[in-house]
Amino acid sequence: MDALREKGNNHKLLLKNRIQMILFFTLFMLLLQGCGKSVDEVEVTNNNIPLTSSENLKKYEALPVLSDVVYDFDSYESVMSTDITKSHETRAVKGIYVSGHAAGISTWMDDLIHLADTTEINAFVIDVKNDSGHITYDMNLESVKEVGADIKAIRDIEALMERLYSHDIYPIARIVAFKDPFVAERKPEYAIKRKDGSLWKYKNTPWLDPYNKDTWKYIVDVSKEAAKIGFKEIQFDYIRFEATSTLAEADFQGKDELQTREEVILEFLEYAMEELKPYGVKVSADVFGTVITSSKDAATIGQDYIEMSKIVDVICPMIYPSHYGFGFYNTPKGEHSDLYPYRIIYGSMMDSADKLSAIPEGEHKAIVRPWLQAFTASYLGRGNYKTYDAEAIREQIQATYDAGLEEWILWHAGVKYNPAGLLPIEQNE
Repeated sequence: MDALREKGNNHKLLLKNRIQMILFFTLFMLLLQGCGKSVDEVEVTNNNIPLTSSENLKKYEALPVLSDVVYDFDSYESVMSTDITKSHETRAVKGIYVSGHAAGISTWMDDLIHLADTTEINAFVIDVKNDSGHITYDMNLESVKEVGADIKAIRDIEALMERLYSHDIYPIARIVAFKDPFVAERKPEYAIKRKDGSLWKYKNTPWLDPYNKDTWKYIVDVSKEAAKIGFKEIQFDYIRFEATSTLAEADFQGKDELQTREEVILEFLEYAMEELKPYGVKVSADVFGTVITSSKDAATIGQDYIEMSKIVDVICPMIYPSHYGFGFYNTPKGEHSDLYPYRIIYGSMMDSADKLSAIPEGEHKAIVRPWLQAFTASYLGRGNYKTYDAEAIREQIQATYDAGLEEWILWHAGVKYNPAGLLPIEQNE
């Protein structure tokens, strides 16, 4: 019985071994066939995929291999800089002011970019150095770091620039020049002084000294950084002296005894233009609207309209109707200019054309791009102002065109713009 049981077990073991051998052989053949097929497929596929060799990179220049190429903002900047310059060489700027605070809030920028995508707006003037002297993003500049001027309102400047470029929005850096209480307090050697050596202040605000060459360098160094990050134009605001007789009490340390305020502002602009030339950016300057015709105002704040227009690429007169008072440009003497947006814009820009006609043909003459009023000046008091609605915006824009100009920018300190006053993009094309 035991012998029979042992024989049966041996038979089962033999059968099991045969089955395993058959399964092993079958699996081996399948694997061998599969491997042969995969090799053929890989060879075919590899004919269409660039390898990571230098020879293949030469052959497939349009398809760089990610492992061999590092993409960062420097790469983006160098490529996009060329493209956006080309796209804006002939396009008339139709812009809006954007504060650093607004530029740093993504949902706010969503709305403003949508405005640009759907209307004639094609440019943003963005605070880089604002009225307080703060730099609105983390700027890699030693002189900024030294005083702690960067407040990082815009948390990711590279991402913001990329968004503007991708939506074909022309980026202009607003650089507030000599009104800078932050740096004036921390670097008093840059500031306007009183004759007793203390800081000169107007309405409790100190200013940087336009006669001080170190001040010039600080302002222009900030401008260079803005150009490096991707802004295509540097727009100087407060490129002037304060409009006050109390400057008679000031002691300007670097002043040549005979040098006028107008002359030093022109000298600064020439310096800025020369220093910024290698960066391929345009340079613009904001001026008071009244300096177009008033030599007294021009001398007081240091803005010579004609001579500045011979230097900069773009001149931007601030011709807000609310700033003109009573009886300007054929408006009724007893009524405020704010009530007549078309007349003020048209009249002031015709005066501008008349003044700039003094520049001889063939000499450089700046593009005139006025700031228009997008705010309601209720502070003027009842009866002296009107609501600057869509109609008032459109009247100003039309007056600009009727005066022979093509470019304009809207100002609203709170960065709120009424799309109803702007042409839809299909009508603007």
